[in-house]
Amino acid sequence: MVCRPHWFERLGAEDCPSMSTKASTGPQRERPSVQREAPKLSAAMVALEQEIELDPVVRELVKLRASILNGCAYCIDMHTKRARKAGESEQRLYALAAWRDAPFFTERERAALALTDAVTFIAERQKPDEVYEEAARHFDSEELTHLIWQIATINVWNRVAIATRTPVGTYQP
Repeated sequence: MVCRPHWFERLGAEDCPSMSTKASTGPQRERPSVQREAPKLSAAMVALEQEIELDPVVRELVKLRASILNGCAYCIDMHTKRARKAGESEQRLYALAAWRDAPFFTERERAALALTDAVTFIAERQKPDEVYEEAARHFDSEELTHLIWQIATINVWNRVAIATRTPVGTYQP
């Protein structure tokens, strides 16, 4: 049995090649390196990330959760390594994929993770009002704004890494 995200069945294999069970046939065209081909844009994204002020634990949980939802193997590898280096427990890292059922996360972390899920899947759910209100109970307005920017930027990075097939396992903290 293959374990896939709940939304996988609605997609065709061509919509999600990284999740496809079919073997790749023939040579793949090399994808561009966004850092090499568009260094100013990459630097702008890095600069944006550096302006985001968020608790480091919440930051890595959010980045890892969005990466799991988006199926970005490169970012999952990166943020798992970063979270470990920051002292995150293996138990919480393993449970993040099923955080709603795991007792290891604080209410504040749960609010951030719920907002991450809602924003990552915003096209499907459109109005995450109750999720936003719950997050607003745990984060002041400035923190909440930074949290939303963090969720937005990791979703961009996930899409760039997937689109360019960034080699998995190459990140070193």
